[in-house]
Amino acid sequence: MPSPQIRPLDLGDDATAAAVHRIGRAAYAVEAELIGFDGIPALRESLPDMRARALRWLGAVTPDGEIAGFLAWEETAGGPVCLDRLCVAPAWFRRGIASLLLRHVLTEVFPDRVVEVTTGAANAPAVALYERLGFVRGADFSPVPGLTMASFELNPSPSGV
Repeated sequence: MPSPQIRPLDLGDDATAAAVHRIGRAAYAVEAELIGFDGIPALRESLPDMRARALRWLGAVTPDGEIAGFLAWEETAGGPVCLDRLCVAPAWFRRGIASLLLRHVLTEVFPDRVVEVTTGAANAPAVALYERLGFVRGADFSPVPGLTMASFELNPSPSGV
């Protein structure tokens, strides 16, 4: 099967938005199990609320149009790029989709920007992915009781990712 291609996602399109919402909820349900915390905000986010977020979206899309995973981020002028979510459809787990998406944005979309991301500290696959791609782990923090988050930052380097 050909590898998915990275392309922008238009959440103004109802089918695309519904697929992104469905994939996100499925992926966050798996993360909730991994970290032992089911209060992840995206698990309860409605489709209209997700669409209303001021995020940019990229997807890993198969030749037949299936979204295998997506990445969304927000930018502030002069500030770091903040990765808001990186989700892979469970049927596509362990096939390099998250790495494909991250490598693309880090090299093609914002190669010269500081990038920040957080994930559940107990989400070993995500922690390993960010560390493998050169992110440096910062301080852990607990936004709510029962949840420990790990923060990561990647500073641009002349050698790239």
